[in-house]
Amino acid sequence: MKIDPLQSWLASLTNNEPLIIAGPCSAESRDQVISTAMALKEIPAVKIYRAGIWKPRTRPNNFEGLGEIALPWLCEVKKLTGLLTTTEVATAKHVEMCLKHGVDILWIGARTSANPFSVQEIADCLKGVDIPVMVKNPINADLQLWIGALERLNQAGITKIMAIHRGFSVADKLEFRNDPLWRIPMELKVKFPELPLLCDPSHITGDRNLIHRVCQKAMDLNMNGLIVETHPAPDNAWSDASQQITPLQLKLILNQLSFRVEHSGDADFELQLNNYREQIDRLDNEILHSLKLRKTIVEKIANAKITENITALQRRRFDQLMKERIEAGSKLGLEVSFIKEIFDAIHDQSIKIQTDLFEKSKK
Repeated sequence: MKIDPLQSWLASLTNNEPLIIAGPCSAESRDQVISTAMALKEIPAVKIYRAGIWKPRTRPNNFEGLGEIALPWLCEVKKLTGLLTTTEVATAKHVEMCLKHGVDILWIGARTSANPFSVQEIADCLKGVDIPVMVKNPINADLQLWIGALERLNQAGITKIMAIHRGFSVADKLEFRNDPLWRIPMELKVKFPELPLLCDPSHITGDRNLIHRVCQKAMDLNMNGLIVETHPAPDNAWSDASQQITPLQLKLILNQLSFRVEHSGDADFELQLNNYREQIDRLDNEILHSLKLRKTIVEKIANAKITENITALQRRRFDQLMKERIEAGSKLGLEVSFIKEIFDAIHDQSIKIQTDLFEKSKK
């Protein structure tokens, strides 16, 4: 992607500090929009005001936003507070209405970013328009789909692009509304270090009591900012009430965050850190050699199964293996979800190796 390093427009807006975007999940009334903005104006870190105008809902008959009638309120927010404004778009018509009313920044939501046709429609509508666009990760844990959405916009001439990590929908609901799967946004950061990456703790947690923790995690991972749903009376919000906080709560959270730097000026510390990294490198190489040895053994098992006409997948054996690995890993202080993810991937690869050899044996 052709993007300026960390995009000069963003750096000038934030003085290279984390970008903070805040505002209600949904624009509910002029008074609600303006009162929230006036409160956020008093928090210097907040630079951009967010409010949902169109709300894609999972099921019909839920509140789906007020639509175009709310767009003039965003114009008023900018005049009264000086805050830039942003809202979600899902169609070309949404884009056209936002451009008509002078919305400063657009964002593409998780449901839309999962659909290449919808993203392309928005990208085509934005050709020749110099406006920043933020792209949330797709609801499913697919890094390539997220990258594809960013690339479609970039190829349409949009160079002011940001990515938003809002977590992923998974079958197993744990502590959070959406699983953060931090490795995915970090992989995006590695692939595109010049791409600003924000965190949406509201949608990750689904619970205002967990927002501070996720905000701190995002800062610890050197993300470039936060987009936090903020409402003057969260319990009375028309959508996603449980994950919204008040402007005062936002101010307290921001004041309590610890911000870290990427590099230290302490030579002794850097030397110690390099020593630890060398240890990690050696351990990673040992893991790779162990995986290569495991692959060789799996191939021997596959050939033995072919000779005896036994299936590649033996579910009972895998269930027992997973149980034993989880118990062993837990005793070593490793998280169950981490162990399960690793051995699921290893098992999937083992099955692939065996089925490939089965296919070859038939020829």
